[in-house]
Amino acid sequence: MNESKPQSMSSFWMPFTNNRDFKAHPRLLVSAEGMYYKDVDGNAILDGTAGLWCVPCGHAQPKIVAAVSEMVGQLDFAPTFQMGHPAAFDLAEQLMEYTDHKFGHVFYTNSGSEAVDTALKIALAYHKARGEGGRTRLIGRERGYHGVGFGGLSVGGIGPNRKNFGPLLPGVDHLPHTHNLLKNAFSRGEPDFGVELADELERIVALHDPSTIAAVIIEPVSGSTGVLVPPKGYLKRLREITSKHGILLIFDEVITGFGRLTTPFAADYFDVEPDMITTAKGITNGTVPMGAVFSKQFIHDAFMDAPPGIELAHGYTYSGHPLACAAGLATLEVFKEQGVLENAKAIQPYWEDAVHSLRGLPHVIDIRTIGLVAGIELEPIAGKPGARAFAAFKKAFADGILIRVTGDIIALSPPLVLEKKHIDELFGKLADVLRNLD
Repeated sequence: MNESKPQSMSSFWMPFTNNRDFKAHPRLLVSAEGMYYKDVDGNAILDGTAGLWCVPCGHAQPKIVAAVSEMVGQLDFAPTFQMGHPAAFDLAEQLMEYTDHKFGHVFYTNSGSEAVDTALKIALAYHKARGEGGRTRLIGRERGYHGVGFGGLSVGGIGPNRKNFGPLLPGVDHLPHTHNLLKNAFSRGEPDFGVELADELERIVALHDPSTIAAVIIEPVSGSTGVLVPPKGYLKRLREITSKHGILLIFDEVITGFGRLTTPFAADYFDVEPDMITTAKGITNGTVPMGAVFSKQFIHDAFMDAPPGIELAHGYTYSGHPLACAAGLATLEVFKEQGVLENAKAIQPYWEDAVHSLRGLPHVIDIRTIGLVAGIELEPIAGKPGARAFAAFKKAFADGILIRVTGDIIALSPPLVLEKKHIDELFGKLADVLRNLD
């Protein structure tokens, strides 16, 4: 790969990026290994975000690299429409084992956005297959992020992501978010206040009638909006209400899946079983794009009771791509052989204490932690929302650490293989950044 600066950066229209600012002051990464990136100038950058929430096992894992390299020479592509290849079936079996067989089936996609839209379509088609085609409404949540497809944007609740794209899907409503800076600031784990916000679902159900609602989709922990942790009992209450009214519950675990909370999935951490889980990112350790929907057996069975023929008219050219499946199989092996979850659980208390050590530094108005994820909320500059955190992001990169910012919130989610020395480096440097921030 080219490790020198590109001759021109004008042609690439970058996603979720201030293109003009970036191209004036680029941050270019050219290689990665373990816990570190290397930039184009040869500087080591400690990865405090697992890439983009998606590298739980660390970078350039030899087993994953070898598996992808072998597969590209053996089977570079195979369609999964009316045919298949062994790795797709092998990975599906192992994924179901990874969920402790709480789910029965896997539908492959290529990203979290596609996984969300797939789950929403499955929910609608499931009710129609059961003779309840009037269940067409979808319920999301304010400040929720479910990707950038029209379905995900519609159930998502981040205003700037939605505002430029018209009315989006009809028949969508939103629960209130659970963030309460006044009552839950500086919480460790699930905050105490806010379980009653789940009862807003009963109000929405009464407004629309349960016979019109297909599914509720939420992130167990809202990541992209700034690490919003659910109040104690909140998710269990949502499960009770959805079950009571025959509404499917979908957990968007694109971020929380594959160990982010020190358990395989957030559903395990909170002991709440949804009807579907959407996932991506860590499923291949970020090496090859892949997403998936895990569904309960009863959902799949409703489609298999239909007359002979294609049961679900949905899918993608690259669903179950051989390279992605090879990466997924190797990733699960690394989780098991290297004790990735065990390391995450063991180091989590040290991580949590390090994050909360930033309390009292300039501009820090809240810190939220759960598992190996943290949100550090900064006081905004008057009239310049997001400017303070973005300045922190730039200074942090210059000082050799990669953080992520959303609005005026710093979000951290390191590879799960980190050691205490990495935590010390990350928070030593981040503390210096915050002390010197305007």
